[in-house]
Amino acid sequence: MNVTEFRSGLRDWLDRNDLAPGPDHSLDGQVAQLARVRRALYEAGWMRYGWPPAIGGFGGPAVLRAVLGEEVATRDLAEPGIYSMIEVLAPTLISYAPPALAAEMVPRLLNGSEQWCQGFSEPGSGSDLASLTTRAVPRGDNWVITGQKVWTSLAQYAARCVMLTRTAPGHGGITAFLVDMDTPGITVRPLRTMHGVDEFAEVFFDDVAVPGDRMLGRPGDGWQLAMDLLPHERSTCFWHRIAHLYTRLDRLLAETADPDDADLGAAYLALHTARCRSHATQRRLADGAHLGPETSVDKVLLATAEQRLFDTARDLLPGVMELTDSPWRTEFLYSRAATIYGGTAEIQRNIIARRLLGLGKD
Repeated sequence: MNVTEFRSGLRDWLDRNDLAPGPDHSLDGQVAQLARVRRALYEAGWMRYGWPPAIGGFGGPAVLRAVLGEEVATRDLAEPGIYSMIEVLAPTLISYAPPALAAEMVPRLLNGSEQWCQGFSEPGSGSDLASLTTRAVPRGDNWVITGQKVWTSLAQYAARCVMLTRTAPGHGGITAFLVDMDTPGITVRPLRTMHGVDEFAEVFFDDVAVPGDRMLGRPGDGWQLAMDLLPHERSTCFWHRIAHLYTRLDRLLAETADPDDADLGAAYLALHTARCRSHATQRRLADGAHLGPETSVDKVLLATAEQRLFDTARDLLPGVMELTDSPWRTEFLYSRAATIYGGTAEIQRNIIARRLLGLGKD
């Protein structure tokens, strides 16, 4: 099925099947809605396009998944950030897990029966991922994990965690596991952000025994897994996010008293630039290219566009951000994190300077 046929058929199906969220806009409600949407799309087959048959997919180019996420975001059927986590974690399992484990687990993520989380950041190693200290030591057929993760999205809802551990010194001493979150020794504590949502959590691992066959790749493959995973955060996920931001621009145009304001044009231009860049990344994925440090450009452009859009909304809707409890306020506050999550803007610019422009360390 080509992209045009896929989009047309999907839109027709969505028009005939009401997946609109209910009145509960809490985080609990958003996670329940996400499961509902994934389940319906999987049962109808749409969620299976673009994924390999080995994990229950129908095959076809990955761009079909981007189209699906774009339609979900444009119709506000699910919060785009938590919907898009599938585009980070499923490819990682497919690439690094034993084939039987991937075939067993990935459909559970696709069909909405499970939510997963990603255990990378630690209190002392956020953007400096190589400094992580959560350790895993062998014990018989198991590995025993001890340490702490933080800023772990939706950990309180997650059945599994794709996590990085320290098994030896240096970059070659980082090893990844797929950990069941109901394993004894795991404690999850949600963190309240300034936009009033417990989206993140800190997770403590106290002598958590993980079977050896839950290792992703081999001992020491964790750094390469992370380098493969992080560009996925900045590819199809960003395409979904940009589609969502366009809906907010449309809403701002409908609500402002001055739709000809020049700042609106600047916000549109920033979004359009990010979309053009993301479109180029989608083409590279479709061609089977390996994504790497160039996706840091995508990250900088998206963060800039998101903050510009909500800054413009603040300026054109006087008092709405400051004096009301509207969705605009929540999304404005969340946009402040756009230059932090997924790697800070400073780190991304360093990557661009050193790895793309060859400017060295000075």
